[in-house]
Amino acid sequence: MSRLAAKFAELSKTGRKALIPFVSAGDPNPDFTVPMLHAMVGAGADIIELGVPFSDPMADGPVIQRASERALSHKMSLRKVLQLVAQFRAQDPDTPLVLMGYLNPIEAMGYEAFANAAQRVEVDGVLTVDMPPEEAAEYVDLLKARDIDPIFLLAPNSEEQRIRHVNDVASGYLYYVSIKGVTGAGHLDTADVKTKLQQIRSCTDLPLAVGFGIKDAETAKTIARIGDGVVVGSALIDRIEANLDDPDAAREEIVSLLQSMRSAMDN
Repeated sequence: MSRLAAKFAELSKTGRKALIPFVSAGDPNPDFTVPMLHAMVGAGADIIELGVPFSDPMADGPVIQRASERALSHKMSLRKVLQLVAQFRAQDPDTPLVLMGYLNPIEAMGYEAFANAAQRVEVDGVLTVDMPPEEAAEYVDLLKARDIDPIFLLAPNSEEQRIRHVNDVASGYLYYVSIKGVTGAGHLDTADVKTKLQQIRSCTDLPLAVGFGIKDAETAKTIARIGDGVVVGSALIDRIEANLDDPDAAREEIVSLLQSMRSAMDN
């Protein structure tokens, strides 16, 4: 059983939902990332999504785009992200960690070389935003052969045939994009999310994590009632961007937000 499957099974037994924070590797600088990951686990994170910076992050809003730009200004690359994962894993052998990013850096490294490198540093899952499931057979097979879960996105306009196809190739969990738009944009309509999750559940047994548009403890609490996981990203990156000259303050604000989310979700 993968770390992701084991984590969701553990949470299900206790009636809790997964808190899944996202940060971009190397933002605001490479030295910030690993201590931040450990701090997020200490604040109640169950699973971590670590963004791989990319120069054209088409699914991301301006907040995460600027985070990628800051990271790339420090020469952050896919190989360097994997080095950060290795540093994190040296102290934390238990927390599932998912890489989230775009296909171009993986193609540049090569599918098999990437899968091998990710396995060596004990990556648990990979969410490649712009990898169509229809074209992912080779990639998915390489990941699954190394016990790495390929994670795919579903959207408000995903039809049943698409949902079933994604379910056939994915493992770990499915990531439901709760709004039509980029990260950090729009207003989250929880009634619409609930209706769509019911449709998705009729097509899959995989856990459903909900992201895009979750900004505070109250929203996290609402989503935790209807989903299996709550993903928060732009709200955390906002704290980094507001404290570029004081990384310690950024870390404290992120920890405080995650603690409030964890408390709200558990209560």
